[in-house]
Amino acid sequence: MALHWKLVIDSRNAPALADFWAAALGYDVEDNSALIDRLVTAGMVEPDRIGEHRGRRIFRGFAAVRHPDDPFDTETGIGKGRRLLFQDVAEEKSGKNRLHIDVHHAEDEALGDLVARLESLGATRVREVDQGPAGHWWVMRDPEGNEFCAA
Repeated sequence: MALHWKLVIDSRNAPALADFWAAALGYDVEDNSALIDRLVTAGMVEPDRIGEHRGRRIFRGFAAVRHPDDPFDTETGIGKGRRLLFQDVAEEKSGKNRLHIDVHHAEDEALGDLVARLESLGATRVREVDQGPAGHWWVMRDPEGNEFCAA
């Protein structure tokens, strides 16, 4: 039986990093405000665990993005398909990621255009990798320094 999964990324500012990745991938930032309202009203979550970002109530230190075509729970806003979850941690990033995301340009988009768009969102180029006839790609960093590839 296949299992459901999500990729969890440690962060220093989960909502801001979720905004970057939503824009980079064309994903939707999950809106959990209805769930949060219910939990706070029922006394199940302390108000100090709740924050606000871009006019929405959020769980402080957490944010998620989901593929816009995948199903999601309308009562909680939680995606049931392809998702990235960001969680704030106290530790600074200390080395190279052991797992990273590869972002592929659309068929009607040149790689250079993708890289420029990602840079306009806050990514930085690290180096270009040339594989000769197999093509090339860019190693990049998101706004918090997490490595990813643009191909």
